[in-house]
Amino acid sequence: MRAIFKRELQAYFYTAAAYVYMGVFLLLGSVFFAVGNLAARSSDILGFLGSMSYLWMLLTPILTMHTYAGERKARTDQMLFTSPLPLRSVVLGKYLAGCAVLLLTVALSLIYVLIAALYGRVYAGEALCGYLGFILQGCAFLALDMLISARARTPVTAAVWGLGVNLLLWLLDLLSSAVSVAALQRALAFISPYQRCAPFQMGQLSYANCLYFIAVIALMLFCTVRTLDARRWREG
Repeated sequence: MRAIFKRELQAYFYTAAAYVYMGVFLLLGSVFFAVGNLAARSSDILGFLGSMSYLWMLLTPILTMHTYAGERKARTDQMLFTSPLPLRSVVLGKYLAGCAVLLLTVALSLIYVLIAALYGRVYAGEALCGYLGFILQGCAFLALDMLISARARTPVTAAVWGLGVNLLLWLLDLLSSAVSVAALQRALAFISPYQRCAPFQMGQLSYANCLYFIAVIALMLFCTVRTLDARRWREG
């Protein structure tokens, strides 16, 4: 697994994927921070993270599009299928490499917290809680979009489908506040990664929502392993 992790992490920085992902993330983050914090003279980091959370659905497909679909197009996926490593180790190595890029990007965004702390008051406990939910939400989107990449035939298809599914989750979140059927509203709220992140954005540590995100990540990784295993037997 360590070899897969190292290989994938290097691949992110040998290509433009990581640089585009981090650059666009920080560029849009700067815009959000300038408008929501600097212009408003506010040190509200939780509100800033709430705005930033919508970037995951837009940018994560960029990071995952080549993970499996790129190898399938280049026909290098057969090396993974014939590797002595079990598929779960391959999937976990690839996922952890994506998480490393995600965490590095989040770490760079701490400059906004530093600026807010220099000119205002930032409560460390609330900021840490907000960042925990922010990271868990991003890791959940990463696992989902890697599953989509495993099912796609080309990187472009993976990116389009990933963006489409992410936008669908966002639309379902909007729909949950518009429907009048209580059971449907509860069901939509239950699966919404945005409503699950809401307590963190209010500075509240929610163990139930932590467990939700961890369960979603585990389920997506399991489905990715099963998808690749089915392809190995079908194409072998």
